Amino acid sequence: MQGLAQLHERLAAAFGRHTAHRDSERGSEAAVYRTEFASSQSQCNRVGRKLLSWWLGGLGLVAGSLLVVAAQAGSPLLLSTTLSVAALAFIVLLAILSTVRQRRSRKASSGISSTWSKGAALFADIHDALGDITVTRNMDRRIVGANETFCRLTGRPNPEGMTCEEIGIAFRPGPAPHRFEVEISTPEGQRIYFWRDVVTRDPANGQLLLQSMARDVTDERLAAQAREEARQKAEYNSAAKSRLLATVSHEIRTPLSGILGMTHLLTETRLTQEQQNYLTGIRQSGYALTQLVEDLLDFSTIEVGRFHLRPRAESLRKLLESVVEMLAHRAHEKGIEIGATVSSDLPELMSFDPARLRQVLFNVIGNAVKFTQAGGVFIRVSLQVNEVLISVTDTGPGMSEEEQNRIFGEFEQGGTAMEKSAGTGLGLSISARIMREFGGSLTVTSEKGTGSEFCIRFPIHIPDESRGGLNAVLAGSVVLLLAPAGAARMAISETITTLGGDCHLVTDGRSAHEMLLAMASLGRRPTDIIVDHRMSAEFANHLADRAEIAALGLRKIFLVNPEERNAHPLDLFDAWLIRPLREQSLIDVLRGRMRGMEKRDALNDNQPGFSVSIPEAGIHGGLRILLAEDDPINAMLIRAMLEKAGHAVQHVDHFETLLDCALSEGNVRPDIVISDLSMPGGDGIDMLGRLRGHERRLDLPPVPIIVLTADKRDESRRQVLLNGANRVMVKPVDPIRLLTEVQAVAALSARRAEAR
Repeated sequence: MQGLAQLHERLAAAFGRHTAHRDSERGSEAAVYRTEFASSQSQCNRVGRKLLSWWLGGLGLVAGSLLVVAAQAGSPLLLSTTLSVAALAFIVLLAILSTVRQRRSRKASSGISSTWSKGAALFADIHDALGDITVTRNMDRRIVGANETFCRLTGRPNPEGMTCEEIGIAFRPGPAPHRFEVEISTPEGQRIYFWRDVVTRDPANGQLLLQSMARDVTDERLAAQAREEARQKAEYNSAAKSRLLATVSHEIRTPLSGILGMTHLLTETRLTQEQQNYLTGIRQSGYALTQLVEDLLDFSTIEVGRFHLRPRAESLRKLLESVVEMLAHRAHEKGIEIGATVSSDLPELMSFDPARLRQVLFNVIGNAVKFTQAGGVFIRVSLQVNEVLISVTDTGPGMSEEEQNRIFGEFEQGGTAMEKSAGTGLGLSISARIMREFGGSLTVTSEKGTGSEFCIRFPIHIPDESRGGLNAVLAGSVVLLLAPAGAARMAISETITTLGGDCHLVTDGRSAHEMLLAMASLGRRPTDIIVDHRMSAEFANHLADRAEIAALGLRKIFLVNPEERNAHPLDLFDAWLIRPLREQSLIDVLRGRMRGMEKRDALNDNQPGFSVSIPEAGIHGGLRILLAEDDPINAMLIRAMLEKAGHAVQHVDHFETLLDCALSEGNVRPDIVISDLSMPGGDGIDMLGRLRGHERRLDLPPVPIIVLTADKRDESRRQVLLNGANRVMVKPVDPIRLLTEVQAVAALSARRAEAR
């Protein structure tokens, strides 16, 4: 269509030039005719003036004399003869003048008509050269004239007097008035023409005419049809790919749930160290396979254009802390540090998509932990005008310029061959695309051998009144931090400073002792000392039993990793904190509000090796749970976990059986239903609707439902929730999270029952 439009523009320009030339010629010829006509009028006027001069010069006197003589002689014959001669002369004079004028007018009209005929012929010649059709018709749609192209294509050498319909031309309405799509059977086959009509007037007789022009657009239409068919085929293939991925995802996630769940159950039994090592390898491989499935699904979603952000008000501080806590175990296992600090200018709540930003942070920080073998990973969040900047700095091997150029490509990785094999190379590519959807960016600066810094930026609107809410919350706190150099010490120091406190760093017990006494002598009395668990021996040797230190009245705080909290005595300290540090915990401890370690609840599927005891049943000593799962391995796994937690489990493997059990009356109804979304007996979403409908009709209280599914798509999750589910959990299901959700849903249901 674009080519057609360009061709029409060129044609219009050519026709405009031709019309201008034609009008110029016609105007010049008309001017000549007007000049000649004016000349004839002038000659007639000269003849009239000459006759008048003759009349006045004596002819009138002679005629008058004759009339007088005839009147005096009383001769009627002479009088009538004289009058007749005068009248005849006058009539002859008028006839001569009229004839001259008509002759000149006909000559002028024939000249204009001749010019129009020449212009029409030239117009037809131009379109013949372009392969276009031109047709002139009267208002009865009868053809008056047509160019050679029309005659050749229709096989009618003399189409005058016929209509286009009689010739066999089919008209279809076009996009605008007087525009049509026309099909013509030509010697080359059926062709499609773009036809346009213009109303004109014949200059010779003033008759209205239809001047039509048509251009062959068959190739353009065929190309457009091919593009549309290709688009439909691409959409079909995309939908087929999505269905394939959803099916493959389900088929992979189902056995993965069994593998990871069984390894969890095995870890709860007595095992030798060798068996524990084998289980750790199985669990890590299972989580790697889970991450591969996640990356492939996310990549497919972005590729087919179904990726959408869903922003809501969330706390970036808490989101970052949860991600750092999830990755802390990996870092501590490798003997490296991880820490984060957030600027006090950042408000508590901001509008962003927390799920997608969590995915980006987990990929970027997780990569930093994976490739760093010594030192640590430090995350800093700050505000730059109306942009959030999250920088992730590591002390890893760094990257060359060539590696930096390709690190955000699909299936691209940096590092050694061994490091490359531990991933898909999709994480950073997906993260970069997500940040582009945010309106931001993900960039990297690195130097070989000195580490890397990834920068995550995205715009955000923050009202001025929301800025700086925490910049003085620790005002008056003077803290001495006894810790080895690294990311953890940097994170604590910057956090205290940005919250309005004063932090002094020392790396050994003797320096700490000297600095405390010097500060006291200068009147800058310290309020707290934070001791890293790696410095506990230094603290015991130089500070713990010194009277001069005790006289300062310091609050002594112990900082420990969660994995080692039971390996150190805490009787020498007034309070303690867990690494990586939570900002609110630090505030509470330094302001004297909290003394002990807070409970960590940042559990996630992507947290391999983090062992937590199974929550005990806390509601009526146990729940009646109806488990609907057709896969025997997963059914055995979930049943074992639930029964180990003290719950009574009834297992079904068919949707119809599930409905019968869930709708039972009296005390036999289950407290909770845990159901797979795909089972024999129907569709899971339809089952939810039927169950909720039966409950309303029978006036039964709704039973809480937790749905397990391998389909991670947001639209599938929304459909499940809209049809009555209380929770949706994606396979493979973490055992701890499942049991936690069971307790939470049961507690909520109990509160609602009491309210009724």
